[in-house]
Amino acid sequence: MSFIPEGSLLWSLPLLFFLPFPKGTCFFPSRNRTLEIRMKLRSAVLVAILCTVATLTASAQTKITRVYGPPTQRFASAVWAGDTLYVAGQMASPITPADGKGTAAVYGDTKAQTESAIKNIERVLKTQGLTLADIVQMDVFLAPDPATGKMDFAGMNAAYGEFFGTADQPNKPVRAAMQIAALATSWGLVEIQVVAVKSK
Repeated sequence: MSFIPEGSLLWSLPLLFFLPFPKGTCFFPSRNRTLEIRMKLRSAVLVAILCTVATLTASAQTKITRVYGPPTQRFASAVWAGDTLYVAGQMASPITPADGKGTAAVYGDTKAQTESAIKNIERVLKTQGLTLADIVQMDVFLAPDPATGKMDFAGMNAAYGEFFGTADQPNKPVRAAMQIAALATSWGLVEIQVVAVKSK
């Protein structure tokens, strides 16, 4: 059984060895010609690889989108990097605002400030279509309570437990909590920054 189709030019190849050809005719490339062909092939393959890598790199670049607050704020409120949202550190809102007559605002203790800070985080997430359940990482900075001179980890943890690991919101992020000498404001006892990921 033959695997060469009828009428194929392959049937005529054996005749090449019997037909008379002018002296000096060569059907096989010289050594130099072979090296030249190999170099050209290698160059073509290298160009193809480089083009593929460039295409993949371009398609893999992460899109960055910054979410800004008031014009006077010197940093972004949050930054999207692909499907990941990095939220700037949030502190408490006043329980009782200053009255403008010399009475200072009241922010509460560590527990109260933690509750307020998490609610502020929740508001930022909501503007971006996310919830507390989407948080994957949390960093908590605790300043010493002037009343005790120590950080109130228990108070922070109690407030945290109202929002994470509950029946309504069972998700828990990875978390780090640390005591620092002081926060940027004289009244601040807690600052929290988080990272959230948009689920697909």
